[in-house]
Amino acid sequence: MDHSGHGMNMDLPPFTLGRGLQFSADPFFLIGCALGIGLYVYAVLRLRRRGDDWPVGRIVFFVVGVLSVALVMCTKLNDYGMVMFSVHMVQHMVISMLSPILLLLGAPVTLALRALPVAGRGRTGPRELLLKLLHSRYMRVITHPAFTIPIFIASLYGLYFTPLFDFLMGSKTGHIAMMVHFLAVGLVFFWPIMGVDPGPHRPGYVMRMLELFAGMPFHAFFGIALMMATTPMVGTYMHPPASLGIDALSDQGWAGGIAWAFSEIPSVLVLIALVFQWYRSEQRTAKRSDRRADRDGDQELQAYNAYLASLQARGQ
Repeated sequence: MDHSGHGMNMDLPPFTLGRGLQFSADPFFLIGCALGIGLYVYAVLRLRRRGDDWPVGRIVFFVVGVLSVALVMCTKLNDYGMVMFSVHMVQHMVISMLSPILLLLGAPVTLALRALPVAGRGRTGPRELLLKLLHSRYMRVITHPAFTIPIFIASLYGLYFTPLFDFLMGSKTGHIAMMVHFLAVGLVFFWPIMGVDPGPHRPGYVMRMLELFAGMPFHAFFGIALMMATTPMVGTYMHPPASLGIDALSDQGWAGGIAWAFSEIPSVLVLIALVFQWYRSEQRTAKRSDRRADRDGDQELQAYNAYLASLQARGQ
């Protein structure tokens, strides 16, 4: 296959791809998105039928996260992404950095643990299997920063600057596999940082911020490298269809600018979420402390006052 042209007839209209394939409204992602929203809503309804509540905000975050995946993979935007580097980069950044954050803010794992029924004594059901997976050695490895940060970085440099990208873009299956990989890497990277759902790796808030900032600069460097290049660097997009009327190098520059800009947007969103979580955590700690003081008659304060009084007596 000629990777430089992606196996396409360059005289065809921009939405018509080689070998007659139509990539808009991809059934794989369409079915996945519909199934994801359906299962989430079913779990929420199951909770509410038994009298438990589930925050509306989490529902909104999850649904918007799924819809963001559908937007870039199940619309005509996906057609343009097959022939324009800049549009593909929008797809990549959304599905790997924006969609995961929104999905995780929906706390789907927590919802599943609350909605799934508890198996009987000596039996193993879906809930028990999920708990076993969450506490497995496998999850401890893939959620550790020693794994998440390198894989997050390698998904950029190891893909776009090697022949692997052209190979994957040469077929519909490869393209789907690449996008699923982007989504999975984003979820694995942001899961321990967001800290909404339970997991084996739950660092403190300061460490979460450090993990976030350890990965983001590499996106900026990647974008700058594309913007400063004097020749097209990715074979798939070296010869865009003539009907689009775009220059490959200029389109690559736009792709680099998009990658650079997206390194900032998720950082701000996650930072706001972390500060809010930290504030809520401190409030809960303060309330627990107040309740404990009410129960024991504030003995801790009395003991401290007695200690100060003893110091004053010694001084006299």
